[in-house]
Amino acid sequence: MLPGGPTKWKLVWSEEFDGTEAGLDERWISQNGPSGHILCSRWRENVSLKDGMLRLTNRKEKRGGQDWTSGSIRTKEKFLYGYFECRYRYAAAEGTNNSFWLMTQNNEAPAKGKNFEIDINEGHFPNEINTNIHNWSDIMVVNGKKTHPTSSRSLSFGSRPDVNLPFETPVRVRKIRLVSNHGGHFHLGEFRIFNVSPAGYPDALSNQSGSSKPVLVNHAATATIRTSGHHPNGKDSARNLADGRIETTWITQPEGEKWVEFTLKEEQTIGCIQFIHGWKDHGHWKGMMNQYRLEHFDGRKWIEMAKFDILDGPHNFARDFHTYGLEWNENELVFHFNGKPIRREKNTFCHSESPVWLSLAIIGWAGKVSDAIDGTFMEVDHVRIYQPR
Repeated sequence: MLPGGPTKWKLVWSEEFDGTEAGLDERWISQNGPSGHILCSRWRENVSLKDGMLRLTNRKEKRGGQDWTSGSIRTKEKFLYGYFECRYRYAAAEGTNNSFWLMTQNNEAPAKGKNFEIDINEGHFPNEINTNIHNWSDIMVVNGKKTHPTSSRSLSFGSRPDVNLPFETPVRVRKIRLVSNHGGHFHLGEFRIFNVSPAGYPDALSNQSGSSKPVLVNHAATATIRTSGHHPNGKDSARNLADGRIETTWITQPEGEKWVEFTLKEEQTIGCIQFIHGWKDHGHWKGMMNQYRLEHFDGRKWIEMAKFDILDGPHNFARDFHTYGLEWNENELVFHFNGKPIRREKNTFCHSESPVWLSLAIIGWAGKVSDAIDGTFMEVDHVRIYQPR
């Protein structure tokens, strides 16, 4: 999985976590205290070795003035440039931040460049990778709040914002609904319920909702729409679901089961259903549903037409181990997932030695924080650092 192949690199440091607890303490420093920017304090007692793996464990317990505890460690040794990789799997709960990262010590003047943080991955269950580059030297005040230059990118694997469901056998329907138990709120965009079209259907992300040759009708546009609610910070935007514009969305309520129901003016033969979910942030789609089912009503009961659950597929990053990497040199920062590049940036200020960090945290912006987090753990197989041959 090494970029360019194994002949390009030589291993200069590794941690396989197959030693003793005392041996761990010889190479790593544990945080022991609260963290004001997250919802948990972090302690050595939440860090353990089991069957050749490192575990950082979340517990629901009051300590350090916070309601949760977790674990965070960093290497005693510092490193400059090379290829850094870690094979791990996420804690199996929303609201957790599963991190492999580099950060200089802000109380020390950098030898070169700026104080920095490179988040090789701040992983959010079940399938989200977040890469961040922070400049911690150039603190500024904007609108009375301290901030700093940051470059971030989020990627959701195994999910697409555009869902296109053509039916091999058309179905007669009057009522259709989409149901999701996705944690937290999400955006649902343009919804299309098309008649049968031998010529096919438009791209779900296009603004084309119908055509005349042959006649293509979106029955959702004239349907009665009912929903489970809407986000408390906004107005009910259910009509955005079928207004012909992919830019507008309905934002669900944050709690409970989310659903939208379309009642057509009369029973129709349906050949395809399309919809868009998530929102676009700097050219990348975020906040997509990780679970849903599509159903129609036959007059007596709801019948499943299609379903999706990210946890059943290959992109449940809490079930399976994956390798996250960073190629760091004087000119570039190249982020990798399972040996393949996913982001490439110029290196303009990350030029000082840094320890390597492994951290688990509980945060509100990574999903719903609930009792389901208690007892979950981030599990690490290895950390390896290479230099060019």
